[in-house]
Amino acid sequence: MRVLIACEFSGIVRRVFRDRGHDAVSCDLLPAEDGSPQHICKDILGVLEESDSEAWDLLIAFPPCTHLAVSGARWFKDKQKEQSQAIDFFIRLANADCPRIAIENPIGIMSTHYRKPDQIIQPWQFGHGETKATCLWLKNLPKLTPTHIVSGRKPRVHSLHPVLIAGKNAAAHFKE
Repeated sequence: MRVLIACEFSGIVRRVFRDRGHDAVSCDLLPAEDGSPQHICKDILGVLEESDSEAWDLLIAFPPCTHLAVSGARWFKDKQKEQSQAIDFFIRLANADCPRIAIENPIGIMSTHYRKPDQIIQPWQFGHGETKATCLWLKNLPKLTPTHIVSGRKPRVHSLHPVLIAGKNAAAHFKE
């Protein structure tokens, strides 16, 4: 299967698919952290436009959530242009000419601007003890089935020191 992973420069998802025998390629504006040649350093929308309708069997997308997630709602009124662009980007990914699509994003405004997610998952359903509701919008794909339910769940971000949170938020701004 030919798999295109959008908005991923870490290579983590790409490697999982490649390890299972798929022809997987990641794409992001940033170069691949692992230096992989199976990475396209380019705007994903351009890659999708240049591809013919049979180029990819599956698109997995992780669009930036900065202007979409409810965790940033207090800044929405000052970032309407950025939010509009983020919504458009998300919808263009969802409408890509690909037979199977999965889009991941936290709880946010896409439930009202696009449609409700097909599934909301938690890390604790897949072997990690944290709580972080994550939405999946699916096209021609089954919902995920929990593989390893973990007890003793705790929120990740809420337990971090404020300096660490600020540092992560500041770093995110340099990627945009």
